[in-house]
Amino acid sequence: MARSNRTVVPESRAMLKQMQYEIAAEFGLYGASYGGGADTEFGSELGALGGSGGVGRTPYLGHLTSRDNGSVGGEITKRLVKQAEQSLF
Repeated sequence: MARSNRTVVPESRAMLKQMQYEIAAEFGLYGASYGGGADTEFGSELGALGGSGGVGRTPYLGHLTSRDNGSVGGEITKRLVKQAEQSLF
């Protein structure tokens, strides 16, 4: 059976994205591979760092490993389960 990554409640997409970025920031994953050297001087102009200097855009997280992404996803799951448990009691 094919696995679907479709969001059950489409209206929750923005909240989940916000949670993803907050957790990644808490884990210190933003800019982990960028040292601010000369090789990234024009990165935003070329689209490597999110484009337009990142103003009004979501951060670029393409440099993260599968392990980093998995830890963020696992933390999202933990927090959602905790919220659901609290709402039951």
